[in-house]
Amino acid sequence: MPNHLSVLGIIHTIISVLAIIAAIIALLRHGKINPGEGAGRLYVILTIITCLTGFPIMKTGHPSAGHVLGIIILVILPIAVYARSIPFFGKAADYIQIILLSLTIFFSMIPATVETLTRLPISQPLASGPDSPMVKMWLGIWFLLYIVGVTYQIVKLRKLKKAALPPAVS
Repeated sequence: MPNHLSVLGIIHTIISVLAIIAAIIALLRHGKINPGEGAGRLYVILTIITCLTGFPIMKTGHPSAGHVLGIIILVILPIAVYARSIPFFGKAADYIQIILLSLTIFFSMIPATVETLTRLPISQPLASGPDSPMVKMWLGIWFLLYIVGVTYQIVKLRKLKKAALPPAVS
């Protein structure tokens, strides 16, 4: 019997896909997710809604690893959004913001991957569970993309900061 989504599951999935699209748009437009502007702000809002709508969904009848990731994302997001205002972070604040916002995307992709691969195609899902080789492969790909994406954003930020410095006087 197919594993159908509930109405809340469908709404949650739509919102989560829109959040990822907003993150991709922000990354393409600005080279990073800026939580204070357009697509970056939309990503943050939609990610919060995604986490909150995910809590009542319990396919197994009890909280899962996805619920724990939702809590972790909700803890990381405000730190990331306000990183530049946290004096403790000092000059590293911009870098911390990039790392943490990107981490929320990576964490979001974990349950998204498990749920997608264990549900689709409906007649014969590609994966039997979270320990499936297919799931593990995709999680490895997402982790690699996280590392590459963070590295790209940090290199870009360093270049921007270097370009903004006044020329050295000799």
